[in-house]
Amino acid sequence: MVTPDGANRQLTEEFRRIKRPLLENAFGKKNVPPLRNGNLVMVTSAVAGEGKSFCAVNLAMSIVRELDNTVLLVDADVAKPSILDLLGLEGGRGLLDLILDESLEMADVLIKTDVEKLSVLPAGNVRANATELLASGAMHRLLQDMTQRYPDRIIIFDSPPLLITNESRVLATQMGQVVVVVEAGHTTQSAVGEALELIESCDVVNLLLNKSHSLDLASQPYGYGSYGG
Repeated sequence: MVTPDGANRQLTEEFRRIKRPLLENAFGKKNVPPLRNGNLVMVTSAVAGEGKSFCAVNLAMSIVRELDNTVLLVDADVAKPSILDLLGLEGGRGLLDLILDESLEMADVLIKTDVEKLSVLPAGNVRANATELLASGAMHRLLQDMTQRYPDRIIIFDSPPLLITNESRVLATQMGQVVVVVEAGHTTQSAVGEALELIESCDVVNLLLNKSHSLDLASQPYGYGSYGG
């Protein structure tokens, strides 16, 4: 994992390159205004096992190293949450409970970590109608509150694989940016193509090549590219 002190230098450098265009889209750059909802970033994959949660956590850990940004990491893989396990955290209520129970406040379910500027929102209790909850007006209002409350915050959603559940497709329509993790030498081109078709209405879709050791990628195990949605 990327650590706050940057001890894993190679991984730290890889995610520095990955995060930079995401940050530029979220907050704008010289003569270019920020992307609408650009601070809402969904990390997903075509199928399971490609490393999306690993990439979501490392992306979050890399961004908190920025002097001017905080990160909220949301476990939106409501069918198979794993963020808490990866970070060694315990939690109960979370995202789905916030959507369903308007009496709950974000502070009631948010987990503060020992990493400065990093908070985690668990998936919450499993619900059979998770897709409908994520597509609801309550979810839309929650996202609006998230984006407006802290203007310096990047909100990263670790979502389910696109070809396995409907939740990620619903989430994608509300995101400013989407990162699709592709496992090198494993995920088929047809699976990637089918996954991208499901989110073709999204303005910014990025492809992140994971588990690659090709010298064509400057001898680094991660490559970064963009897909015009």
